[in-house]
Amino acid sequence: MTRRISRRSVIGVGAAVMAAGLGGAARAEAKPLRLVAFGDSLTAGYGLPREQGFAARLEAALRAEGIAVTVTDAGVSGDTTEMGLARLDWSVPAEAEAVIVELGANDCLRGLPPAEARRNLEEIVARLTARGQKVLVAGMYAPRNLGAAYTAAFDPIFADVAKAHGALLYPFFLEGVAMRADRTLPDGLHPNAAGVDAIVAGILPSVRALIERARAARP
Repeated sequence: MTRRISRRSVIGVGAAVMAAGLGGAARAEAKPLRLVAFGDSLTAGYGLPREQGFAARLEAALRAEGIAVTVTDAGVSGDTTEMGLARLDWSVPAEAEAVIVELGANDCLRGLPPAEARRNLEEIVARLTARGQKVLVAGMYAPRNLGAAYTAAFDPIFADVAKAHGALLYPFFLEGVAMRADRTLPDGLHPNAAGVDAIVAGILPSVRALIERARAARP
């Protein structure tokens, strides 16, 4: 015997399926996105209470905008790009969906060869990308007292690496902070609380774009 299905029933089933789909999308959207800030003392909040560090202030700024996210501080003071590469696998868990890579300042402060920093950053970003994690590369400029040849070799590294791996780029992590006594600690290098807030305000648009990429990649 053939059972007739009414138009009302079809519409009802379609609405239920649509509601279920929207509900699933809403649940995926509501699930906090896992973001890791992977870097050196600039990420780690050197000289500041943890709640005033970059990761904590970035998470607070994003949540104030209604963005569900957890930002993990994976910064280690003194790290060069080589040191970051050596600890990459245990510092950035596979479950992380997005990563901000902020390394390189200590390479140039120590006068290490720019070619080494380039190789290390290439490997870091390549490995993160191969995992399916979305990456934002935070750039750095070499101190000008290192000479024109050094700065010409060092400064383009971050844009080149980001472009090669389809990562996002924030050109200069210390934009609006470097060389400003009111936004740095007495050492003149590390951001104070006001400096961290300035960094967060500057990088926020890039982080929003990173989060959009990571959300779009969710199953």
